[in-house]
Amino acid sequence: MWKGSNTNQNSIQEEIKNRLKSGSACYQSVQSLVLFNLLSKYSYIKVKIYINIILPFLLCGCETWSLILREERRMMVFRNRVLRRIFGPKKDKLRGEWRKLHIEELNDLYSSPNIVRVIKSRSMRWAGHVARVGERKGVHRVLMGKPEGKRALGSPSVDWRIILRRIFRKWDGGMDWMDLAQDRDRWWALVNAVTNQRVL
Repeated sequence: MWKGSNTNQNSIQEEIKNRLKSGSACYQSVQSLVLFNLLSKYSYIKVKIYINIILPFLLCGCETWSLILREERRMMVFRNRVLRRIFGPKKDKLRGEWRKLHIEELNDLYSSPNIVRVIKSRSMRWAGHVARVGERKGVHRVLMGKPEGKRALGSPSVDWRIILRRIFRKWDGGMDWMDLAQDRDRWWALVNAVTNQRVL
């Protein structure tokens, strides 16, 4: 059974490390299917395995992750590695040699949103729910409240709300995201825009 990896420093890095391990272990369990030669002409089946089996293990609890650029890169490295195994190498017509697919080629073959956009859209979707449940609910107080006490010396940590504001800043039009989230239809339109457009 999966257990979260909260620390007394409220660091998400250990959590993401464990999620990547879980994603890799899940890939290993289905690797024989992904590399099965008879499925080589049916990559869409392998992509479904990635989306429906591997990603749920990797992204469990991602709605509250505070991803910084380094963690985003780690997620993309995992995604690119798995997709390269799914689609296989490509033969260079000039050299006659097999090579790994470039990232642009992977993006053309894999039409679904990349893993970072999925995480950000899920964070926004859940944030909208938290904004609408009201201040009396425990989840609202936990995520929107300010903990007491003093933080350790050094740069302040990047928390979930800061990440959310950075995402929303590209779209807000000067409106507070908590207010906009009260309109479910407008909020879902915004979540879909973040998911489907290459802006993040």
